[in-house]
Amino acid sequence: MPRESAQSYWSPPVFPFPDRETLIGALSRQATLYPADRFFQYSNLGITLAGEIIAARSGKQYADYVQQKILTPLQLAETRTAFPKHQRGSVMAVGFGARARDGTRPVMPPFDTAGVTPAAGYTSNVVDLARFAAWNFRTLDGKANKVLTPAGLREMQRVHWTDPDWKTTWGLGFEVRKAGDETLVGHEGSCPGFNTALAMFPKHRLAVIVLSNASGIDPLVIVGNVQRLVIPALNPTEPVAAKPALKFGPFTGRYDAQPWSGEVAIVQHGAELRAAWLPSRDVSEGLIRLRHLKDDTFVRVRDDSDLPGETWNFVRDESGEVSALTTGALRLPKVR
Repeated sequence: MPRESAQSYWSPPVFPFPDRETLIGALSRQATLYPADRFFQYSNLGITLAGEIIAARSGKQYADYVQQKILTPLQLAETRTAFPKHQRGSVMAVGFGARARDGTRPVMPPFDTAGVTPAAGYTSNVVDLARFAAWNFRTLDGKANKVLTPAGLREMQRVHWTDPDWKTTWGLGFEVRKAGDETLVGHEGSCPGFNTALAMFPKHRLAVIVLSNASGIDPLVIVGNVQRLVIPALNPTEPVAAKPALKFGPFTGRYDAQPWSGEVAIVQHGAELRAAWLPSRDVSEGLIRLRHLKDDTFVRVRDDSDLPGETWNFVRDESGEVSALTTGALRLPKVR
């Protein structure tokens, strides 16, 4: 099926989504995009028509069926099949467009996805999506529930389609793909002023939820960084000292790295510190290991040699509080 219905509803300034009668009436003027079973094609029109099938088979309005059969049983009280316009700016975030050349972002208006609601009408929050992810993991563990059988969910989350290049893989509704050595199950979503991702790593019972009220960003950057940082911590391959030789709390925190970067984050990892220059598209790639030498002095641990690297010194003010760190000719004030 084509990706969209035959209207321009993703276009500003008002985003004129069609009602269901207009969408259904346009079907006779549309044609399939590819021959059947040739390529995977994500289709908002296809998902919308799946919603119409649910309504026809159940004898209920689509939104009512979803509320009764899914949202209420899963206790997703802040998940809706509509944009709550009356709560915009309070419970519902204001959406912003992609960054313009002058650095500003235009404010996006509220919208009503109308006839396209099954594909694009949902709003939610982090707490509800965490509940949804936890339900996924419980169900995969075999816990019976009123929404879907464990076998049914496993069927949705296995690969049903692979493109000829073996790079695009999907389950039923869920994206199912390899992410490095891991299997990622989830979905991304974009609407005017919003970019989101729900990524689940079933093997580790780990879920990453990214909700942003801005277009033109890639939430999978955050998903990838969480994957690279958290999964190794869940399954450590190197021993981590239970009781570090020194309490490193005074050193941890954020340090101002202007004009070279935004900040340097210092965190504790067992008996060592880790330093990360931020922002970064790959936090794990830039992590610097710092081993305690003496007092307020640490030394970088190189990945390619046993020889010690440069020293990192933490500076204290007259009251004894850590106020900056220095390395080489660089001094970074601590952000209070």
